[in-house]
Formats: sequence, C-alpha cells, structure tokens
Amino acid sequence: MADEGKGDELLFLPLGGAGEIGMNLNLYAYGGKWLMVDLGITFADERLPGIDVIMPDPAYIVERRGDLLGLVLTHAHEDHLGAVPYLWSRLKCPVYATPFTAAVLRRKLARDGAALGSADLEITEVPLGGRFTLGPFDIEMISLTHSIPEPNALAIRTPAGTVLHTGDWKIDPDPVIGGVTDEDTLRKLGDDGVLAMVCDSTNVFRAGESGSEAALHDNLLELVDDCAGRVAVACFASNVARIKTVTEVAQAAGRHVALVGRSLWRITEAARETGYLDGVTPFLGERDGAQLPDDKVLYLCTGCQGEPRAALARIAAGSHPHVALGEGDLVIFSSKIIPGNELAINRLHNQLIALGIEVVTEDDHFIHVSGHPCRDELSRMYQWVRPEIAVPVHGEARHLVEHARFARSLQVPHPVLVENGDLLRLAPGPAEVVDHVRFGRLIADGNAVVDAESPTIRERRRLMHDGVAFVTLVLDSAGKLVTEPRVSAHGLFHPDHAGEEEEVLAEAAEDVRRAFAALPATARANDRTLREAAQSAVRRRLKGRRGKRPVVEVQIVRL
Repeated sequence: MADEGKGDELLFLPLGGAGEIGMNLNLYAYGGKWLMVDLGITFADERLPGIDVIMPDPAYIVERRGDLLGLVLTHAHEDHLGAVPYLWSRLKCPVYATPFTAAVLRRKLARDGAALGSADLEITEVPLGGRFTLGPFDIEMISLTHSIPEPNALAIRTPAGTVLHTGDWKIDPDPVIGGVTDEDTLRKLGDDGVLAMVCDSTNVFRAGESGSEAALHDNLLELVDDCAGRVAVACFASNVARIKTVTEVAQAAGRHVALVGRSLWRITEAARETGYLDGVTPFLGERDGAQLPDDKVLYLCTGCQGEPRAALARIAAGSHPHVALGEGDLVIFSSKIIPGNELAINRLHNQLIALGIEVVTEDDHFIHVSGHPCRDELSRMYQWVRPEIAVPVHGEARHLVEHARFARSLQVPHPVLVENGDLLRLAPGPAEVVDHVRFGRLIADGNAVVDAESPTIRERRRLMHDGVAFVTLVLDSAGKLVTEPRVSAHGLFHPDHAGEEEEVLAEAAEDVRRAFAALPATARANDRTLREAAQSAVRRRLKGRRGKRPVVEVQIVRL
C-alpha cells in the first residue's frame, strides 16, 4: 500500500467514472489529507430489477474520513452530485458548490435528505471564479461551458504541483445561458505550469466541435411551425439552456410551454432562483396545457432516455393522467442517446409511432448539440493548459485509450491510463499507478443503500428469470403430514400450457412427499431441515421439466 499522500506525494484515485460514463467519484491526496471531487450516480437497467439508482461505493474514503477535508462539486448533473443525498451521512464532510449547483442540491435534500440521513448537510457556496483553501489544497473554480449552468473546472494547487480537473465541458462561443469559457484563466494557468490535467473523454472519437446551443433555435422553430397538432419536446431536465431555447421557439410559434415531469420543475425553480431564467414567461402545469388548443401548446417532457417512469413513457403508454398525444402530433427528442439506453429509447419511439405520432431525433435534424468536447475543443484545451501529464477520465475503456493516444499526438509528455481503483502517483517522480484499491457499486433500494451484489438483489434476478414456486406443508403435533404437500408456481408456465403446469406441479408435490418420508423423525421436527429438503425436491423437478431453477418458498404449518 502506498503511503496515501503522506510527505510530498500527490495522488489521484478514481472510484467511479474512469472506464465508464457516470458515477463520478474522484479523490486527491497530499500530505495525508484527502479532497473529493464529485459524487454521482448512474441509472439502473433491467439487470437490476426494482432499482433506479446505482452509485460508487465510497468505503475506501469512509475509512479515512477523518482526513477528508471536503467534497467539491463541479456542476449539478446527476452523474456528478446525485449520490450526495445517499452517501453524505457516511462521509460527514463539508460540501462546496457554486450557487446553481447548491440550489439544485438543496432541492434534492429537501425531498430526500431526512429519509437518507443527510438533512443536516450544509453547503458552502463558492462564487463563480472563487478560490478557497482546504488544508494543502488551494482550489480555484474556473468557469467553463457545458449543458447545464455553472460548470467548473478545478485548478487544484498543491506544493507538489497544480492539477486541472476539468469536470464536464465544451467550448461554446454562444451558450444561451451563462458566460463563455474562461480562456484567459486557463491560459494563465498553463503559463504558470500545470502538472496534470484530469480530463473529460466522452467525445474523443468525434472530429470537429460539439456546436453551439444558440445554433439550434431556427431548426427547432421550423419543426414546430410545420406542425398543426400538439408538440412535445423531450430533453435532459438539467439543460436549462435548451429549456430556454425551446421556450423562445414556442413563443415564436404562438404556443405556451407546459412542463411535464417533476425534475423539470425542480431544475427550473433552481434556475429562476439563481437568475438564469430571468424574463422567461412562467411555465404552465400539465393540466393547464391540456386545456389549450392543439396548435397552442408545447409540452416540455422528461423521459428522453426512455426511462419507464418518466413523463414521456407514460404518455406513450396512455397512462399519463393529463397529457395525451396521437395522430398528427409531433415529438422531438432534443437529446442524444446515452450508451446503454438504446433499447429503451427505441421501444419508446416505436410506441409513439404506433400512435400515429411523428418522431424526430438528432439523426433526422440538427436539434441537439453535445455538452462534451470534440477533438478540436480538446486540442484547444491542451494548447491552453499544456500539462505534463494527461489523465483521461469520464469515458469507457475505448474512450480513455483513444484520449491518451490523442494527448500524445498533441505533445503531452506523459499520458496515463487509469481505471476505477487505480491509485495514481502524480508527483514526485514519473506518474505511475502505485496501488489498486477496492471499489464497488452500491444501489438505492427505496430508502436503503446496499451493495449491488446483495443476496436480495441476486434473489430478485432469479425471480425475474426463473420465477417462484410455493410449497405448503401442514403437520400435526406428531410431525406427520395432515394433507398432501401443495405446490404452486408463478412466472414458470405459460397460460396455454395449463395441462403441463398441473402435471409438473403434481409431480413436484409427490417429490416433496417422498423427500419428507425419507427424513428421520428428528429431522422432521427441524423446520430448516424440512424446508431445505422440500426446496431441493421442487428445484430438481422444475429444473428437469422446465429447465428453470426458481426461488422456492416453503411454508410449514404445525397444528
């Protein structure tokens, strides 16, 4: 084990976000003290039934929380701050954020903080461009542009050298919301000398530039103007600039904007509080929107990634209480497809098209720009900052490898590849991975936070794939069967195979009876032994006849 930043060592340790997109958790150490940057989530898929949220396991830093000086949030996206309400009670450290990020986090805490043990979390607001010190770390917030207000890079100055942690960024010359990238500060940082840049890799395979938010207005207006029916626009709720653009488009087309989805209300409230929607007409609720003529309403909806509980999925399924779409209406997906969400999004598209709705995506029209840098933007950042070491993060393995190759082509002396759990020594000496520490995944299951590989989750997967069988045994005071064992099942037999179901379950019940008869009297008195014998008999029968290994629940009734 390395000496964890004691003495003159400067260390970097990602526990989330290196080798994946989402769940960012980054740690820096110097002189035995630790700094955390971001604490985010990702969203679960069907492989985790009943689970919505996945987050990195902070166990490594929890064990060292006495030396954890603070958590600094680069911006308000869920993959950078979404885990704070769930995990702060384990960390109990100060939290630092700029005003919009703080406003978003406060709303999350007001909703979930008490149930998750984070109600007493206090946020220290840092002004845009602010600078503050935590132990050996001198931290400066550098304003960038992204797809949310107030994205910040962090210049982390230490006695061993300066690290630029970029967070998520792009270079947008006309960002609609907020100011432009603080190029002057980045250039000065480069002139002063940067040891390492820990940098976003999301769009490293894309040539050119990501494009400006302001360039979307005319294309969106043309689509909305051409529709005589109702229009719905799906975008990321956190993209306040896109919300403003869509609002301006709606007004130009003679429509009123109705918000559909709770997260849109939370984000727009935070944006108004911090001045980013000043002058924007108040939004309608979904009920009021539904009362307008078809050509006078524009619904702004959550659910652009096909999330099953989001507004657009409920509209497509016909289960939304207030909003309905159909023949002659238009749905615009002003968003990209996040890798891993393809199936859910395609399913949603098909549902909408089956209703006679026209669906438009970024593949059809220029209606979305990314919030992450393409290769020309990455090149400009490296020219400004000129780091000695490049550390690609915020990407899958293929992104990180390509980013390191690209940095080398830009004359960065030392590109270094890391993945979650790699303890990277940045200084002194050459940058190298000196250890690999434990990391894992936690899940939010209701108000509980548990390991992603907990027995409960494994059992849910089995229930989902193999179904469940129930066995009932009724015994008298002497330990003898009062009635024949009864076996039933759910999720194992198809409705048109009723005859097979009856036959197989009768065979399973007979197997249980035989297993019971084979037990000595002392074993029959032990519920655990009796339960295991019945489970084994039923599983063998159903594995042989149905090729399934269901969860088997045994109820023992003693009269």
